[in-house]
Amino acid sequence: MSEQARFVIIGGTSGVGLATAAAACGRGSRVVIAGRDPQKLATALDQLQAHAVEADAVSGEAVDAGDPVALAGFMARVGPFDHLILAASGGKGAGPFAEIAEADLRKGFDAKFWVHWHAARAALPYLAERGSITFVTAASARMAAPGTSGLAAINAAIAGMVPVLARELAPRRVNTISPGVIDTAWWDQQAPAMKEAIFAGASAGAPVGRVGQAGEVAEAILALALNGFITGALLDIDGGLRLGAPA
Repeated sequence: MSEQARFVIIGGTSGVGLATAAAACGRGSRVVIAGRDPQKLATALDQLQAHAVEADAVSGEAVDAGDPVALAGFMARVGPFDHLILAASGGKGAGPFAEIAEADLRKGFDAKFWVHWHAARAALPYLAERGSITFVTAASARMAAPGTSGLAAINAAIAGMVPVLARELAPRRVNTISPGVIDTAWWDQQAPAMKEAIFAGASAGAPVGRVGQAGEVAEAILALALNGFITGALLDIDGGLRLGAPA
């Protein structure tokens, strides 16, 4: 499929979503990003202009992706496009199973699972017949790390839909990418000591010996979206962290 295709990226104003938008712009693709915060959107669009081959190749809109009506209106305004990237993240849902608040876990599902679900549904009338949907989940779904049962449930619920949707929505393609610990601005919201400990542990446990970068995830996302012979796939991009530390 042509790299001049049109991308819509939900959660495209920061982190992996923004990096994916930049990588797509750099390939000459047309990109529409969506995020909840108008200021973050404006900053992201300024950054993306530096990567765009044409001045009008990138645009965006502030959208509350948790609102199905707002999402439907956004998709209608975007019109026909080729690839949907679902990079919106949550954040709630972590903690020991015996202590995690049910309300927090529900907020986690609302902020990620239901956002992805509603966005994929809203996109269907406008998604090209041979276009693609790429869900961004997380390594928590398969790593069996204590304290992440809630995050594992959220991300596994998304990943579990992918092979079914690959059959049901064919010839459209549906895939998911599962990042490990990635150095994005999201971590700056956490306590510095926690961030340092998690990054150190991930670096020690991963065969590549470091955490990942958003650009590395972005390149993998584009590989799934642009390869017309990949569907129903789950691609790990975690530096081998899921393999466990060496004995």
